[in-house]
Amino acid sequence: MSDASAPTHGPLLELAGVTKVYGKGSASMQALRGINLAIEEGEFVAIMGASGSGKSTAMNIIGCLDTPTSGNYRFRGFEVGQLNRDQRALLRRHELGFVFQGFNLLARTSALENVELPLIYQGIPIAERHNRARAALADVGLDGWEHHTPSELSGGQQQRVAIARAIVTRPAILLADEPTGNLDTARSQEVMEMITRFNRDKGITVVMVTHEPDMAAYARRVIHFRDGLVESDTAQTGAA
Repeated sequence: MSDASAPTHGPLLELAGVTKVYGKGSASMQALRGINLAIEEGEFVAIMGASGSGKSTAMNIIGCLDTPTSGNYRFRGFEVGQLNRDQRALLRRHELGFVFQGFNLLARTSALENVELPLIYQGIPIAERHNRARAALADVGLDGWEHHTPSELSGGQQQRVAIARAIVTRPAILLADEPTGNLDTARSQEVMEMITRFNRDKGITVVMVTHEPDMAAYARRVIHFRDGLVESDTAQTGAA
C-alpha cells in the first residue's frame, strides 16, 4: 500500500464524517449518516444494532469491500479513499482477515488448501504456505484435520478453518461478521474464546458485528448503531 501523503500517528483506523448512500433520487437510501469512529491497535470491539442500523455497511467500509459516499476512512494514517482498487486489494490482502457467518469455504477443497488460499494470493512459496497453514490449523485446534473437506467437518470445525484462514496472513485486524450466527451455544463459546485468545496473545485487533449480547460480552468495547449513526460507545471493564 502506498500513498502520496505520509501516514500520521493516531488510531489504527478512523472513520470521520462517513456517509453511505445507496441508489439515487427518490430510490436512495442513506445507510450511514456521518459516523465518527476510531479504533486503536489491539482493541476488541463489538458493533451491535438492529437490521438496517448501518453496522454491516460500516464493517464493509472498514474491510475495503465498499467505499464511503462522503467522509474519510484512514488506516494507519493513510487516506483509504485516495487508494485505487489495486491498492485497496493489497490492504485487504495484507492487513485484514475476514470471518463470516456462512464460513465461505471451498466445498471440494481440503481444510489445508482452504487456509492456504490467501497465502497463494500473497505469492508465498509453497513450502512456507504449507507450514503456515498447518500452524494456523493447529492454532484453532484442528491439528490432524488438514485433509478433511468441509462436508467432513462439523459447523464448529468449519468455522475454525475459516478463522485459521483469516489469521494465516498475520493480519492487523480480524473482521468478524456474525461469526457465531450458525453455531450452537457451546460451539459459539469455543469460537469466541478462540477469537479472544488471538486478540490477547497475538495482538490482533478484532472488530466484530453481532446481534447477540452474550457474544458482545467478550469484547472490551461495544458500539451500538441506530439509523445510520453511532448511538453509544461503551467500554466493558469486565470483558473476557
